[in-house]
Amino acid sequence: MPVTVAVDAMGGDRAPGEIVAGAADAASGAIRPVLFGPAGLEAQGLELVATEGVVAMDDKPAEAVRAKPDSSLVRAVHAVGAGEADAVVSAGNTGAMLAASLLHLRRLPGVYRPGIAVVIPSRSGPTVLIDAGANADARPEHLLQFGWMGAVLAEEVLDVPDPAVRLLSIGEEPEKGDQLTLEAHRLLAASGLRFAGNVEGRALLEDAGDVVVCGGFTGNVALKTVEGTIRSVLGALRHEIESTPRGKLGGLLIRPAARALRTRLDPETYGGGYLLGLRGLVVVAHGSSSRRAIANAVRLAARGVDHGVVDRLAERLPERAAT
Repeated sequence: MPVTVAVDAMGGDRAPGEIVAGAADAASGAIRPVLFGPAGLEAQGLELVATEGVVAMDDKPAEAVRAKPDSSLVRAVHAVGAGEADAVVSAGNTGAMLAASLLHLRRLPGVYRPGIAVVIPSRSGPTVLIDAGANADARPEHLLQFGWMGAVLAEEVLDVPDPAVRLLSIGEEPEKGDQLTLEAHRLLAASGLRFAGNVEGRALLEDAGDVVVCGGFTGNVALKTVEGTIRSVLGALRHEIESTPRGKLGGLLIRPAARALRTRLDPETYGGGYLLGLRGLVVVAHGSSSRRAIANAVRLAARGVDHGVVDRLAERLPERAAT
């Protein structure tokens, strides 16, 4: 049977057009996207569940979820909790996705807080960054648990045996960092994880490790900095190539390599991140997602279902991460 993915058609800066187009691109014999949006929405042949209301990007998350239970975002999350869908994807309000997920899916046993796990395409291979923005404030035990979640994801989805886990800090030395980082370092070092110490932000695109752990505020800043840098560098390269006849000639010669580099580094390659620690599979996509990013986010959701990410976390977290 195909994996059914509930898609919030009204979430994101480019909704509903790019969202619907991306969901349609991801549809296949193995993936069945179902749109959640207003009646009359052009669904491009996909099934549409009619909803009323939209959770805006500037809405207060908890209030919006309570006040708009029939909105596209809340109804899409509810579909997973009710067993009507296997996973949910939204490029909408991240805080509202977290609030709706806690309400309708609830946390796995032993989980303190869910965390967003995003795959960063570093030079040495994909790196899981967690938490990338679900929790602005975190405690040391939360970061320890994020380490376990990221390790399970790296093993189950990225096929990395015994992943190396590192802690994002301002220096590689154990004594570097604020109080949260220092205490989290102590907990990670004493855990059963293959903890490889601290890592600096400049290494995120180089050789940061298989899993990089941080608080949600730091992780979100780091992620957006990396993504902005990638876009700026690729854009500057394209401008230089197109600005002179000699550049255009050189561009023809390096086009295959440039395309391969763009494909590897483009943040839209993965489309979003898993919101881990819940009883259902949730993928949070970028607010500015294009149809390509949404299509890849839907595929990412389906891959997580196929690999049983939620079940693997449920099996492995309580006995290790909550201690």
